[in-house]
Amino acid sequence: MAAQQSRRASGRALRFWRGRAEDAAWVRPALLAILLVAGVLQLWHLSDSGYANSFYSAAVQAGSENWKAFFFGSSDAANSITVDKPPAALWPMALSVRLFGLGSWQILVPEVLMGLGTVAVLYAAVRRRFSAVAGLTAAVVLALTPVAVMMFRFNNPDALLALLMTTAVYCVLRALEAGRTKWLVWAGIAIGFAFLTKTLQAFLILPPLALVYAVCAPTSVRRRLGQLALAGLAIVVSGGWWVAIVELWPASSRPYIGGSQTNSFLELTFGYNGLGRLNGEETGSVGGGGGGEAGGGGRGWGETGIGRMFNETVGGQISWLLPAALLLFAVGLVVTRRSARTDTARAAFLVWGGSLLVTLAVFSFMAGIFHEYYTVALAPYIAAVIGMGVTVLWEERAGILASATLGIAAAGTAVWAYVLLGRTPDYVPWLRWAVLIGGLVAAVGLLVVGRLGRALGRKLALGVAGLAVAASLAGPLAYTLTTVNTAYRGSIITAGPASARGGPGGFGGGGPRAAGRAAEAGMVPPGQRAAGQGQGQAQGQAQGQAQGQAQGAGQAQGQSPAGGGQPAGAPRLSGGMPEGGGGPGGGGGGLFDGEDVTSKVAATIKKDASDYTWAAAAIGSDSAGSYQLATEEPVMAIGGFNGTDPSPDLATFRQYVADGKIHYFVSTGGGRGSESGISAWVEATFKKVVVDGTTLYDLTQEA
Repeated sequence: MAAQQSRRASGRALRFWRGRAEDAAWVRPALLAILLVAGVLQLWHLSDSGYANSFYSAAVQAGSENWKAFFFGSSDAANSITVDKPPAALWPMALSVRLFGLGSWQILVPEVLMGLGTVAVLYAAVRRRFSAVAGLTAAVVLALTPVAVMMFRFNNPDALLALLMTTAVYCVLRALEAGRTKWLVWAGIAIGFAFLTKTLQAFLILPPLALVYAVCAPTSVRRRLGQLALAGLAIVVSGGWWVAIVELWPASSRPYIGGSQTNSFLELTFGYNGLGRLNGEETGSVGGGGGGEAGGGGRGWGETGIGRMFNETVGGQISWLLPAALLLFAVGLVVTRRSARTDTARAAFLVWGGSLLVTLAVFSFMAGIFHEYYTVALAPYIAAVIGMGVTVLWEERAGILASATLGIAAAGTAVWAYVLLGRTPDYVPWLRWAVLIGGLVAAVGLLVVGRLGRALGRKLALGVAGLAVAASLAGPLAYTLTTVNTAYRGSIITAGPASARGGPGGFGGGGPRAAGRAAEAGMVPPGQRAAGQGQGQAQGQAQGQAQGQAQGAGQAQGQSPAGGGQPAGAPRLSGGMPEGGGGPGGGGGGLFDGEDVTSKVAATIKKDASDYTWAAAAIGSDSAGSYQLATEEPVMAIGGFNGTDPSPDLATFRQYVADGKIHYFVSTGGGRGSESGISAWVEATFKKVVVDGTTLYDLTQEA
């Protein structure tokens, strides 16, 4: 029996290493090598980012301590308010922290695993209909996309969303092969859980998925419609069960729904996280709902239009291969135009390309909140179209259409990379010329290689193909290597070198100019900085401070050491959060970054914390989250993420204090939205305690 089990185990290991029987022997090792490299990139210096986005990390800590907070996605274990998203993305991280304790790796490694899963699922999806080279190409492109690498090592919901959306496409492609209902239902389940990850963004690809299946599935029209109805039901059930529970749960015994103005998840879904993102009228958001027109068509979030994905702040995140992908999608449809209705190759182009076009259009024209890192949603679609298109045309390279398209794609990619790298002239200055020359030479070779003799043509073809790949991926690879050596902290982050963001970080990745717009529009509370991501480069920090001062905003923008302004080697609290001196009134944290909490401040708040429901309260989730993570005690986030949610109001807060439920109030220098009355009342009523430059108010002692 033992020998038989050993043989079975050996057989499974061999199949895992060997892969599909029809693949060449090198294919599976190549895939495993890609996954290994992707894993190393995503794990490299991972803990340098500390708790990364303290807004979500605090909710993860709360969920690891309290199952009710876990279910609702509460910001604290005492369940005062939730994050402004559904909780699905928090659940894997909270389980990790519950099992292994609170720390940077425990929070971020689940994101890395989601990223690796996305690469693996993408390979499997492309490989099912196309060659192994197509799948491997798609996997490499995704693994080296700067914004994808960044988000697969960061704790925003986007890593799980990318995994679920890629899985949904895979399931639809499986369903299209033989008209099997179960795969379509699985696709619906994946989209349902994607809804529980980032609400309506999950539905962006529904139109192309449903339309392609309705037209191309190899079964009768009646059966197709019935299958789509079942898939829709699967979406409703898998995405709606949590919503139904939350809406039916008595509001008095659950946390306030963060991001909403009426304590309703439905309002959050269709308002702040829904139509508000399209028309810019997100009530309660920073800059939304009439928050200024400084950013053009996108209010405070940048110009809208077809050029948005190619502009100075977004282009380096995602657009390296975007023009080539659009070209290959169009030509792929031309090549497959005479295929049968049920042809799976054409269906694959339609599904991946359709998902790309719809998501691209929404991101380009949405007038509401838009951040550069949202574009990670495009990465799997671009990678799939590149993998499919390149290999299909390579097989037809003897024809003029295929060779010309490959040449144009290679030349266009090289020229565009030259433009993108030219926006950062001091960043590896020789690289843009190497990419341009290499890409143009490869383009010429692609035009002629298909017409050479078989023996000479094959050898030359491999060389030309290798040069084209190297030239196309050199720019993204360079940005990716910079990204994995950067510590990211806060809510608004961008990949690549600091200079690619118009300066070292800044509001929305837009640098000091955007920061100035943010301050003018009232997006940044007085006395706080809109910190982007931390990077342990003293030069970048100094540059950011100088540029911020030049703007006259009095704010040091964005790039700082992982400690949010602390020098390299500063002492750290558990979980990778640095200890250091904050500025007056609570330190250097801002609306988009947490604050530095010294050990003395943490010890003060932790003392007798078990006697209170909340050890402290602070304005906004970014500030509250930092103190909660430093103390591992519940800290109330007044006003939610932006400090603008009407929770709690002044009367409710005063009652909490009268009941002895809150020990300290942390003064962060804010004063906007629903919390302003609370700050004024606390400051006029209670004793001030200053610890390491941080101002606390003891709510048990009147002034």
